[in-house]
This record gives sequence, structure tokens and C-alpha cells, in this order.
Amino acid sequence: MTRLFDPDRLEDILTEIGHKVVASGLTTEEASERLGCSTLTVQLCHENLTPMVSAGACRVGGCGADPTEVGNLASYFDHTILKPDATVEEVDTLCAEAVTHSFASVCVNGCWVSRCAEVLSGSGVLVCAVIGFPLGATVTEAKVFETQRLVEDGACEIDMVINIGALKGGDDSYVQGDIAAVAQACHRYGTRLKVILETCLLTDEEVERGSRLAKAAGADFVKTSTGFSKSGATVHHVALMRKTVGPVLGVKASGGVSDHATAQAMIDAGASRIGASASVAIVRADAD
Repeated sequence: MTRLFDPDRLEDILTEIGHKVVASGLTTEEASERLGCSTLTVQLCHENLTPMVSAGACRVGGCGADPTEVGNLASYFDHTILKPDATVEEVDTLCAEAVTHSFASVCVNGCWVSRCAEVLSGSGVLVCAVIGFPLGATVTEAKVFETQRLVEDGACEIDMVINIGALKGGDDSYVQGDIAAVAQACHRYGTRLKVILETCLLTDEEVERGSRLAKAAGADFVKTSTGFSKSGATVHHVALMRKTVGPVLGVKASGGVSDHATAQAMIDAGASRIGASASVAIVRADAD
């Protein structure tokens, strides 16, 4: 039997078709300038979907825009449960709270992604999953596989931990390649990537270098912490990361943000997203 194309290239072929369809006029005026970028904004309405179907699409999916564009405090939060003993009841409660308060996302371990995606379907709350978590010391191929599986399960955002030892050892090429491989896996499906530096283990120079490498590798956010190391986010590190990556890339403060004053301080320092398990108490304090 003669093969007309290599099946291993199918995703690349479909991605290129998607680029051509979108470039034909389905995006904003910047689409042509950003052709080749992997995150595209398309309004999912009848007028836009019909040409996609006519061009050959048999399925259309979307993860939505960055919820922080909404602008209220709740929209900054990735409502988080990452403890190893989390139960299904606790995860369901997390999702219900996220819907009630219109949080940006729920952030969970991989085993909960498909359930959260099902529970939150149509709610506007995204599903964020962690990979290489919490140490970041798994091989790149494992991080890529984990990413692909969780995106298929419904994750719209991926929070990956860098190889911290490689960064501290000065192996910038490995660190950037590790991030870039995951970024490519994310962006192929329109998923955003946040890169966890674990700032409490780094010098200021390493935080700056790690942030630059994440940006160069195509990450959408840099993130301070896992919450499982010596300490979490600090205003100093958030401000340093914001200064390093500039105004466009996202900065996520995570770990130890447990009250309204701390959350607001992180935002003032440049955070565009906050990871917290105390999100409900924080937004209620804001309302009071």
C-alpha cells in the first residue's frame, strides 16, 4: 500500500492548514504579521466557523481568551489544589467555587484534568494543569508527553517546572530547549504555557536569566513558585520578572499568597495572574 504522506507529519500538516485558513481573514489585522505564532484569537461565531468547516475542519475547539482581560480581582486567580491527598469531593468544590467567583482557572494535578474539564464545560473557567511537578527534573520527552495528554484531556493552560539544576549550572541551552519543546506542544493546540522558575532557589541573576530563557523559548507566562519548596512568591521576584520579560508576557505569582493585601501587592508589582488556594477568602475580603 502506497502512503500519500507520512502519518507522523499529520499534525504539522493540519497546523499549516489552520494557519492558512485563519490568515485568509478570520483574525484581527495583526494575523498576517503573526503568522507562524501558535496562539490565535478567533471569535467563535457562525460567520467564522462556516469557512473553517468548508476548508475541511471536522472539529473546532477553543480555550478562550485570557480571563484577566476582564479586569476584576477574581479574574486574576488560578484557584488551586495541588496537594497529593486531594479528593474528588475537594476537586468538585474547587470547580464550584471557581464558577461562583468567576476565577480565571482551576489549577490541578493531571489526574483531575478530564473531570474538571467536564464539570467546567461552558462556564468560562479554564482548566490549568501542572507538569514536571514539583521538581522539574523529569526529561523533556516526559514533559512533552504529559502536556499532550493533558491538553487532550481538556487543559487550556499548562504550568511547567523548569529544570532548576540546569539553570543553576549554567546550561541555558538545555533549559531553553526544555521549555521550547513544551511550548510547541502547547501552542499546537492553542494552549498557554506558564513556566515555573522556583524563585526561592535562585539568585536574582538566575531569576532574570530564567525569565529571559522562558521568553525566548515561547512561553506565555513566567511563574514564581510551585508552593512546594522553601518559600513562595515575593514582591521583589515578581517585580524583577516583570522588569525582565517586559509588559506583554504574563507573570504569575504563586505560593504563599493567602490574603488580600498580599495579592494586591503582587498585582501592583506586575503580576497578571495569581495562584492560590485561598482565592475565595481573598476575593471575599476584597468585596468587604
